[in-house]
Amino acid sequence: AIKELQDKGYDIPDYSDDPATDKERELHQRFSSVLGSAVNPVLREGNSDRRPSTAVKEHGKRNPHQMMQDWPEVSKTRVGHMTSGDFYGSEKAVTVAAAGSATIEFVSSDGSVTVLKADIPLIADEIIDCAVMNVKALRQFYADEMEEAKADDVLLSLHLKSTMMRVSDPIIFGHCVSVYYKDVLAKHAAVLGELGVNPDNGVAELYTKIQSLPEAKREEIEGDIREVYSARPELAMVNSSRGVTHLHVPSDVIIDATMPVIVRDGGRTWGPDNELHDTIAMIPDRSYSTIYQATIEDCQKHGAFDPSTIGSVSNVGLMAQKAEEYGSHDKTFKAPGNGAIQVVDTSGATLMEQSVEEGDIFRMCQTKDEPIQDWVKLAVNRARATGSPAIFWLDPNRAHDAEQIKKVDQFLPTHDTVGLDIRTMSPIDAMRFTLARSRAGQDTISVTGNVLRDYLTDLFPILELGTSAKLLSIVPLLDGGGLFETGAGGSAPRHVQQFLEEGHLRWDSLGEFCALVVSFEHFGETHKNDKAKLLAETLDQAIGQHLEDRRGPSRRVNELDTRGSHFYLALHWAEALAKQTQDTELQAHFTEVAQQLSANKDRIVQELIDAQGQPVDIGGYYHPNVEMTANAMRPSATLNAIVDAI
Repeated sequence: AIKELQDKGYDIPDYSDDPATDKERELHQRFSSVLGSAVNPVLREGNSDRRPSTAVKEHGKRNPHQMMQDWPEVSKTRVGHMTSGDFYGSEKAVTVAAAGSATIEFVSSDGSVTVLKADIPLIADEIIDCAVMNVKALRQFYADEMEEAKADDVLLSLHLKSTMMRVSDPIIFGHCVSVYYKDVLAKHAAVLGELGVNPDNGVAELYTKIQSLPEAKREEIEGDIREVYSARPELAMVNSSRGVTHLHVPSDVIIDATMPVIVRDGGRTWGPDNELHDTIAMIPDRSYSTIYQATIEDCQKHGAFDPSTIGSVSNVGLMAQKAEEYGSHDKTFKAPGNGAIQVVDTSGATLMEQSVEEGDIFRMCQTKDEPIQDWVKLAVNRARATGSPAIFWLDPNRAHDAEQIKKVDQFLPTHDTVGLDIRTMSPIDAMRFTLARSRAGQDTISVTGNVLRDYLTDLFPILELGTSAKLLSIVPLLDGGGLFETGAGGSAPRHVQQFLEEGHLRWDSLGEFCALVVSFEHFGETHKNDKAKLLAETLDQAIGQHLEDRRGPSRRVNELDTRGSHFYLALHWAEALAKQTQDTELQAHFTEVAQQLSANKDRIVQELIDAQGQPVDIGGYYHPNVEMTANAMRPSATLNAIVDAI
């Protein structure tokens, strides 16, 4: 991206993967602020409202996805989690009395003090918390679960989120790698140390780095690894055909994607034989692991969910201003020795303290008061709009949640909740309550913190619709605006590549169509604009027709692609506007448009097909030329004439 921009005359410095000088380090830090998901907290200055649209949900019930698998009569699958020594068990929390700042310090057992992070701004009434993962307890947990998986003859799987918890989770992952492969790592410690093998990077790094060794030594290590596999439980696979396990790369296994699929697949996951098997799904920390165990137990008792009747679970998530764990990266540290890690204020008073042993993982989180107030308001609004129960998933036995419950109890009475069903439950009870309602075909609103927002908005849509890509993602911004998102699912680069090579774009815009509905709704409500509300209503009808007619893009060239899919959506939308009678001005305007689109349908579709089959040049990949891109995306002269006349 940088080279392309430089070639187009932008004065941008080079990016260094491995900065060596102060200048390179400064540039690296500046680039990091805009890489990948780093932009999300900047854009998302609000909480989260996620739900399937009416059209998508109704279509899903009429055309249930075929991915749900039956649960066996006897299932040995379970979640493995720690019983002590984890973040959940050690968490401490306080509500800040007055604005100021804090410092995180490591106080060694010899009394020396090291500042880990200084000048952390604190706002009055925000909740701060800290917790520690004890690595001795973690490693013992892994050893015990490995023995049980071997004895039960089930796969061993590990479910973390290193892509988001990018400081803590690679370390937690690395301990699993080093316990599982401990015999190899101990026997060949000197050689692997020279090669710079780090278990936190996964066993794939070990395989790669030993390729540089003399053949005899490499084969000896590979032979010892095979012995580990025969002595240890079999590992769950990311890619069975290529031999990629759950312990190969930390970012390969993302809990919010992997755990719903295990539930969907009858409690099973893929083994080395490319078959599905029961598993012990290790999720070390108890903060969120128990909700998955409750889901597994529900399915073991009642069987698979029925997508044609299942109720819908929407989510109101506390996300604004880097709330909770997802804002903790810059306050997460590996303990440099034995002693204590303290959070102290400017007066020197200790706000929180955790005893640590060398290598333990310390984490501090912040949750501001304004986002919590907004979150409570949003929950009440959604409960009133839908009539569904709104359940706050908060655990009174967890320090952070206990502080949050106080705030929920403080803010709820400031809203009109007459006739609404709003409750607070521990996550495990909330999950059981919600699953029972879902099986009965009833809708429920989950009101959760930032991590459960992430997890539940994959779990329930995957069970209901087969994918979370069809979910509306709405961020009502704190200052009154709205952000309406749709996910790319990591697929966009492949789509653009195919478009450039053969002129066929297979991106499915269903998410954007649905996001457009709620953005019109938001505009209509905010500005009391009935035309905007009508555009939302008719677009939702058009999406329903679009889904029924299966007008999504094909993956193959010379068939309907994104451009053709958009044409059909425009046709259905114009027809819906022409049929409605609420606004005669819009009706008259779009009756002619609908007639023209319908009369020229075959010609337009053929023109869009004829544009495929050869390479396309849009003048760049990361920064394409606007005019060239417009020409490539609008190849039907007939459609362009009708649209331009509107």
